Amino acid sequence: MIKGMILLANGAFGSGALGDLLSKWEQAGFFTYLLPFLLIFALVFGILMRIKVFKDNKVVNGIIALSVALMSLQFSFVPTFFSQIFPRLGVGLAIILGVLIITGLFADPDSPVINYVLLGIGVIIIGLIIIQSAGAVGWSSGEWWGENWAMVVGAIFLFILVAVVIGSAGPKTGEQTRYRPPYARD
Repeated sequence: MIKGMILLANGAFGSGALGDLLSKWEQAGFFTYLLPFLLIFALVFGILMRIKVFKDNKVVNGIIALSVALMSLQFSFVPTFFSQIFPRLGVGLAIILGVLIITGLFADPDSPVINYVLLGIGVIIIGLIIIQSAGAVGWSSGEWWGENWAMVVGAIFLFILVAVVIGSAGPKTGEQTRYRPPYARD
């Protein structure tokens, strides 16, 4: 069994039944068309049901979701984008999970500081995933990012610094005394 998994991972000397099945699905367009179609359909349908534009009319919401999902697959842009972002998203989620496990072993998970640090790490990873995926599908010019990455990172750091300063300037947790006029009753 382990030999089959290793062969599946590196693709050498045949890939086993699971690898053959996935290869057939890929050749049939399962990952290129069917899964993106289902994902877009489910998202659009869910959003339409949630915002209740057409009240609870599932037929109209379904027709709109079906139309949007089919039109999105008309050109190869959506399948290309999905094939770029989801593998990176899987790696990013694995990194976040690893950080959460290590943090859970050595730090108090209820600490607000730890939660904000973990949130910051998650935002950075998601940002990197989006930037890498956008570059892979040709949304951004490598020249612009190559020339301006320091400015973008500096602006993000400045924003985080301002947010920390504003957040730390909240009211004190001690008991506050309030002026009471001498004629006030308890």
